[in-house]
Amino acid sequence: MKKTAQRRSLILQKLDELGEVNVNDLSEMLEVSEVTIRNDLDKLENSNLLVRAHGGAFKTNNIALTVTEKRKINHDIKRLIGKKAVSLINEDDSIILDSGTTTFEISNNLEKFKNLTVISNALDIVNNLAQYENLQVYMPGGYLKEFSMSLVGPMAERNFKQLYCNKLFLGIDGMKANAGFFTHYMEEAHLNQIMIDIAEEVIVVTDSSKFKKSGLAFICGFDKINKVVTDDKIEEADLRMLKQHNIEVIIAES
Repeated sequence: MKKTAQRRSLILQKLDELGEVNVNDLSEMLEVSEVTIRNDLDKLENSNLLVRAHGGAFKTNNIALTVTEKRKINHDIKRLIGKKAVSLINEDDSIILDSGTTTFEISNNLEKFKNLTVISNALDIVNNLAQYENLQVYMPGGYLKEFSMSLVGPMAERNFKQLYCNKLFLGIDGMKANAGFFTHYMEEAHLNQIMIDIAEEVIVVTDSSKFKKSGLAFICGFDKINKVVTDDKIEEADLRMLKQHNIEVIIAES
């Protein structure tokens, strides 16, 4: 029993360091079978200490939340980031607003524009844009991902490939220093990759807490991103790392 407790404690320690763990890696590190590791992960999940995923597990703070739940987290910071991001938009631009609670805050601040084209796959964002008379709003089709209130799938992908925009404002669920940017859903990651391909400039909008989180699905590496708009709580190491990748970091301050 003592060995089991120690092993599970080490798994949680590794999870806290990395944000996610892999069954193979844990089996080698702890010198036990993969069956034993899977059993450990199942028991830890039953205690709400992690979330099981195919081949491993995530920290509980990496759980995918609904849009309603996400809006309650760091709301004031997201409002500041949304307002700051709007300062990067020019009259006559065409922009994509990816689904997300921070990009939603951008949609709250577009009243000054007389001629702006906005493309979005997010139902809540498109509904919010209806309040502005001077915007041209496009919504590619797809099937509804209820957790994120976004339209994804083959139809959405095909329609996005027919478009072009000046700026993409991209929401993320996590960032890894040695890899790039992540989200929780494979369908959204694939659609995000198409958005990136059709955008002249790619701007990530995220509160700095996301830099310590992860996600199941890889969106892109650092080389695809031009700017990051975040808050002043960003750690120096993250700021330095983004700048080393030639990404302009824009701080939204109160």
